[in-house]
Amino acid sequence: MTTSAHPAAEAVPTASTVTDRLVEANERYASDFTDPGMDARPVLRVAVVACMDARLDLHAALGLELGDCHTIRNAGGVVTDDVIRSLTISQRALKTRSVVLIHHTGCGLESLTEEFRHELEMEVGQRPAWAVEAFRDVDQDVRQSMQRVRTSPFLLHTDDVRGFVFDVTTGLLREIDPSDGPSPDQA
Repeated sequence: MTTSAHPAAEAVPTASTVTDRLVEANERYASDFTDPGMDARPVLRVAVVACMDARLDLHAALGLELGDCHTIRNAGGVVTDDVIRSLTISQRALKTRSVVLIHHTGCGLESLTEEFRHELEMEVGQRPAWAVEAFRDVDQDVRQSMQRVRTSPFLLHTDDVRGFVFDVTTGLLREIDPSDGPSPDQA
């Protein structure tokens, strides 16, 4: 006699893909989930733009809790048109005021070039519309990202924009002075 609610022939399959495993984890999470009753506006009124690198646990590294910030991530943490779009919505519709930019040591974009786009074009027959945004100097790329935020006509709040490099071996942030490096007309 079986005590399972599911007969052996109808056993629920175990996770066979990473996505299946994530969905199962979500089911466990949802079983104890309670609506926190939060607003979509971040409590700290800050948006963090960072690299998508899996080694960056931004909430832990910055001491953030659920609801504290907006988090915008992409390859390199680069300020692209889509990041400006997200920041504009964050500021204008959801009342954020500060922007924190976080790049990191050992970023994969330091080993890529725009040749990556050409290789994709040869492989699939179509060139991507987006730029790789590869870089050689992480500090200078942070400065460039800060400049893109500060000069965007769509953003209301550009006075509190700070940039950092996260060291993946120590976990420490190193702040980047926007005035160091080449002048904007030389960049």
